Amino acid sequence: MATGKIMIVDDDTNICELLRLYIEKEGFEAILANDGETALKLFDQAEPDLILLDIMLPGLDGWQVCREIRKRSTCPIIMLTAKGEVFDRVLGLELGADDYVVKPFETKEVIARINAVLRRSAQTGPSKDAPKEVSYENLVINLTNYELKVNGVQIDTPPKEMELIYHLASNPNRVFTRDQLLDEVWGFDYYGDSRTVDVHVKRLREKLEGVSDQWALKTVWGVGYKFEVKT
Repeated sequence: MATGKIMIVDDDTNICELLRLYIEKEGFEAILANDGETALKLFDQAEPDLILLDIMLPGLDGWQVCREIRKRSTCPIIMLTAKGEVFDRVLGLELGADDYVVKPFETKEVIARINAVLRRSAQTGPSKDAPKEVSYENLVINLTNYELKVNGVQIDTPPKEMELIYHLASNPNRVFTRDQLLDEVWGFDYYGDSRTVDVHVKRLREKLEGVSDQWALKTVWGVGYKFEVKT
């Protein structure tokens, strides 16, 4: 049976209670918050292992809560939203969310997403073992500490961007399809939404543009992406 603490943040108390029942049945401890400010206070106190975060909240909305949490933690976040538009999904991913579930949802799907994200987090999260780090000219990617340094300066980078650039840079000159990256970096099915990868690559390029002529984050048209290194 699963263990760990899941924070549920939603202003709909019925949804909170429904999710709580299913989450506790799976063996998790559930922590409930009905607004953004309460969520941030409870987050610091309870140190949850994952957050289910609704977008439409009174006071601080889900976007603001996600942004604040990402300033201090890599805790996995799954966004809950009644909106299914690409814009909402992309914005959540850009802010550092790990996944999203569109309302109305099946509780079994939510549980499956929670387990998938936690598995992926356990595989890629900080470790006491040897540091996960790759270096190139003017670039250091440290996945153990989730630090990206460009020209010796640390650049604020959301966790999934870190994991993506580390994965690509650890396999120089290898071409990955979008589906491969979704599977190997996100670790679960995004239902073919390749925009997820495109958005993260775009954000990484903004950080890495013109840093070195010895390497580059390249698009392989009709296929996917690669971290190209001159030999």
